[in-house]
Amino acid sequence: MFKRMLSAFGVGGPSVDTVLDSPHAAPGQVITGQVRIQGGTADAEIGQVVLSLVTRVEVEHGDHEYGGVSEFFRMIVQQGVRVPAGQLIAIPFQLPMPWETPITAVGGGQLPGMTVGVRTELVIAGAPDKGDLDPVLVHPLASQDAVLNAFGQLGFSFRSADVEAGRLHGVPQELGFYQEIEFFPPAQFAGAVSQVELTFVANPHELYVILEADKRGGMFSSGGDAFGHFRASHQEAQGTDWASAINGWLAQVAQRGHANPAFGGGHGGYNPAFGGQPGYGGHHGHDHHGGHHRSGPGIGGMVAAGAAGVVGGMVLGEVMEEVFEDDGGDDFAFGEE
Repeated sequence: MFKRMLSAFGVGGPSVDTVLDSPHAAPGQVITGQVRIQGGTADAEIGQVVLSLVTRVEVEHGDHEYGGVSEFFRMIVQQGVRVPAGQLIAIPFQLPMPWETPITAVGGGQLPGMTVGVRTELVIAGAPDKGDLDPVLVHPLASQDAVLNAFGQLGFSFRSADVEAGRLHGVPQELGFYQEIEFFPPAQFAGAVSQVELTFVANPHELYVILEADKRGGMFSSGGDAFGHFRASHQEAQGTDWASAINGWLAQVAQRGHANPAFGGGHGGYNPAFGGQPGYGGHHGHDHHGGHHRSGPGIGGMVAAGAAGVVGGMVLGEVMEEVFEDDGGDDFAFGEE
């Protein structure tokens, strides 16, 4: 909640304050709240009240990587708003969250490196006036939570998380980016695998789980990447023994560099972001949305241990400010298709 004077009207102009009913949400849910505009010393006219969802995205360009604030959903809340002097105008809103919204909270706490915010923008005399950000804690769906908890049970430790611009070959994506959550492997695989990256791509009906293992090179073998893929309805994903499936896949990766057929039969060495992935099976057809479900102590403890000293005592608002500051002014949009 940030109360801000509208600079376009100068001293004595109206101020805007966006208030969320709750900072907690999950992909596919709706964020509700009010945009409150307090009238100043004179009447004011606002052309549009716009809300958008933004996150920080890393973009690779040649040998360089840079980050910028990406707007991935945009909605006009109201047009032609007249604000009488001294009066308060409250505009309620319902802001839907795309199913591919990055997860920013695991085990009841902030996921280091990840931030999603609601940005308020007022269009005054045809010119946009972009406001501050209201942070949102995006919790995993129950189907995603089942996978994350398996990582905790197996002894993975959290390394980092970010959002990468691009598309995964063969995976239907609504947005032009995907989240990567990186883990150090369990001790028994540390000699063969340096890290494992987890990516979720969700839609109203199903969940895609993409795993990437970075293999260490040896005296008689070269390093490289091995990929695993799995697709299921949200309901099926909640009932899957992910600990056994992930452990079996990683064991095969460590021994032979091949992915477990249960994850789509991918062969080590190809990157789904650059093509070459086998086709997926048929559509499962379940319309199970999953729910707002927080991860259990396994994944929460894992993330907390891996993030020790990263976020320290910072509150959510300070994390948001730190993540989005000094981004070089980059502000690019990834619209929905």
